[in-house]
Amino acid sequence: MKYIAEPFKIKMVEPLEMTTREERVAALQKAHYNAFQLEASKVYIDLQTDSGTGAMSQNQWAGIMLGDEAYSGGRSYYKLIEAGTDIFGYEYIQPVHQGRAAEKVIFPLLIQEKGQIVIANTFFDTTRAHVGLAGGRAIDNVCPEGKDTATPFDFKGNMDVAELQHLLDEHGDRVVAIVQTITNNSVGGQPVSMANLREVYAISQEHKVPVVIDAARYAENAHFIKQREKGYADVDPKDIAREMFSYGDYFTMSAKKDAIVNMGGLIGAKVQSELVNRMKSRVIPYEGYLTYGGLSGRDLEAMAVGLYEGLDENYLTYRIGQMEYLGSRLEAYGIPFQNPVGGHAVFIDAGRLLAHLPWYQYPGHALAMELYLEAGIRSCDIGSFLMDRDPFTGEEQQATAEFTRLAIPRRVYTQAHLDVVAEALKSVQERAEQVPGYRITWEPEVLRHFTSQLEPIA
Repeated sequence: MKYIAEPFKIKMVEPLEMTTREERVAALQKAHYNAFQLEASKVYIDLQTDSGTGAMSQNQWAGIMLGDEAYSGGRSYYKLIEAGTDIFGYEYIQPVHQGRAAEKVIFPLLIQEKGQIVIANTFFDTTRAHVGLAGGRAIDNVCPEGKDTATPFDFKGNMDVAELQHLLDEHGDRVVAIVQTITNNSVGGQPVSMANLREVYAISQEHKVPVVIDAARYAENAHFIKQREKGYADVDPKDIAREMFSYGDYFTMSAKKDAIVNMGGLIGAKVQSELVNRMKSRVIPYEGYLTYGGLSGRDLEAMAVGLYEGLDENYLTYRIGQMEYLGSRLEAYGIPFQNPVGGHAVFIDAGRLLAHLPWYQYPGHALAMELYLEAGIRSCDIGSFLMDRDPFTGEEQQATAEFTRLAIPRRVYTQAHLDVVAEALKSVQERAEQVPGYRITWEPEVLRHFTSQLEPIA
């Protein structure tokens, strides 16, 4: 595929440190073979996450200077609420400091008894953790196509509607919420169709179960709907977004993704209600006063600008084009990945690339370690290492797929950087059978992938 040129020019640069393989071996040992523990200065190309790692625009930086730092009722708060109401169409918009803060506020209000169930097209790590911390049970329910990494399908992020109906019939009022993650990160940043959002919401209304949209990458999902779903080719991404959110009751959002800010998040409620009042009572002790929500005024200002910039059609074409370009390079080399590519990342199918490793030796993590050793590229596991132990049995949980995620920061890397990534993966592929598996030597109770210590298996 031809690389789609950037719809911007570079105005400032950040030098990168070049390291030797020997230095990278030492760095990994010091980090206990956990890429989250690496010093960022020892990383050449950082594809660990697209969360908060994007480059803000000149208009966002100008907004930083305009930020109103009033403790309550500042101008920047009202500018953000105006933007959020315009895009999402919800009556209540609440800033928080990031996505997991939104989850911390809302899920303990939805889950009132231990063992109550929340069903998602697929949970990402913090959402699953907050359901568990609130005493709930998280059930993943992605469509069958999402589990087949080799066969292309337009909307692999969709909820399995038939299975959802079965789960609701089986568990009845034990199901307290349905989560639609857009795009669906854990199955490869795959989009959810408008038809699926509409159908799931209709079912939820019948069963009187609220739908919570995990909206971190709402703009990328809108772009995929515009490109792939009949009837939306001529619809503006903002209007597509407004319709998407009409098929939910609440949303949580890490603004560090599609709003292209370094810190920030949102909670939304379609209508004002008693639950909203209870949300406010949780926001104040955990996040700060309602009109700043754990953020400075300049953060609120930059987020208000970024919400619109993330929906720009030229930007989205370039943004998704980067994934498609890298995917085409990998396809030429025969490197397996979730096909088609997602909106924010290319997910390498490490389970297939490192077929000699069983799932409990974490192929996704093993490939991430090898990629760092090869070229100083940091990525992360989206597989069984990412899955915490079952909160009720303490047993290891096997993921649907063993991925290594190459998450591309927004407006940061160029075609040449993506070429380096492709060549590094080709080199690892040529010696795939020599890549060792890993075992955990220490782990915390939740979100273990952030701080666990590991060692390679000889």
